[in-house]
Parts: sequence; C-alpha cells; structure tokens
Amino acid sequence: MKVVIGLGNPGPEYDSHRHNVGWWVVDRLAFDWGFGAFKRDGGALVSEGTACDTRVRLLKPTTYMNRSGLALRPLLGVPGFVPGEDLLVVVDDATLEVGRVRFRPEGSAGGHNGLKSISGALQSNAFARLRVGVGQKPEGEDLADWVLSEMPPEDEDVVVGLLPELTEAVEAWVDEGVEAAMNRFNR
Repeated sequence: MKVVIGLGNPGPEYDSHRHNVGWWVVDRLAFDWGFGAFKRDGGALVSEGTACDTRVRLLKPTTYMNRSGLALRPLLGVPGFVPGEDLLVVVDDATLEVGRVRFRPEGSAGGHNGLKSISGALQSNAFARLRVGVGQKPEGEDLADWVLSEMPPEDEDVVVGLLPELTEAVEAWVDEGVEAAMNRFNR
C-alpha cells in the first residue's frame, strides 16, 4: 500500500490559504482516481482505492499543520508499510516560486512545521516529499502570516492549473518511484 498525505489545516477558513496546497493535491487525486468522499478515521480524513494497480490511501490530517505526524500513527504498525518507500508527503513550499514543483526522496523539514511533525512521528527524515511552490514570502513579512494568508487569484490559478500534472506526477511516484518522478516532473 502507498500512502499520500497532503498537509494542511482543517476548516473552511483555511481552504484558500497557501498552507493548504497539500490538501488541494490529495483532493484532486481522489477526484481523478474516483476514490470517492473522504471519511474521518482518527486524526485524518481518508480516501482509498486503486491507482496504477496499487492500493493507495490518501490522508488529510485534521490535527492542524504542526501536529500532522499524529495522523500517521495508525500506519506505523501496518505490516509491510515502509515509510521510505511507501509514503509521499505533499506540502506547500514558501521558498519556491508559485508553480515550481520539487520531489525529494528525503531531507530536512526546511523550517516547515508539518514536515517536522511527520519526521518526529517517524523518527526519520527518510520519506518522499512533493513540495509545491506557493511563492516566496515578501521581505519583512512573518512566514506564518504569509503561509496562512489567502493566495491571490492569479497565484491560485497557477497552482490549480498544475493539479492535473501533479496527478500524473504522483502516479509516476506510485508506479515507478521517487527518482522517476523527480526526473520527469521537477521544475
């Protein structure tokens, strides 16, 4: 089983924020793959099905960004689940220009509290991540204020326009692994 976790914050007041881009991606995956509605399961909203002949579970943590790792706890005891091979974390990146995409096989949290929480829950940084650029924060602006602000319509259009390609990118990760996804989709 592969797991794709999109980081974000629960509640309609966060829907259009930069920090919720991970949720946008997993929502699109569920739609494109015909998985159906997300249902509450512990600390996450979950949708499951088959993509690329592989069982895939989509997660949207409902624990707020800084505690995203709590949503992974139920998976840690699943036989055969190896985070370094079976987990992809989709996250906003405020160091990348809007529309830039970066797969990474592992790495540090880079100051992202959601990734810090995931690393803490796993006791490892060895998991794939898909970073989606939401624009660099302006000089002098607080990072938390920046990522928790609404994305301007022109930036939102860029990210929404990427969603079909990101479905293809995640399919490449599911079917061929992170290196193939990096080679084809990083930009």
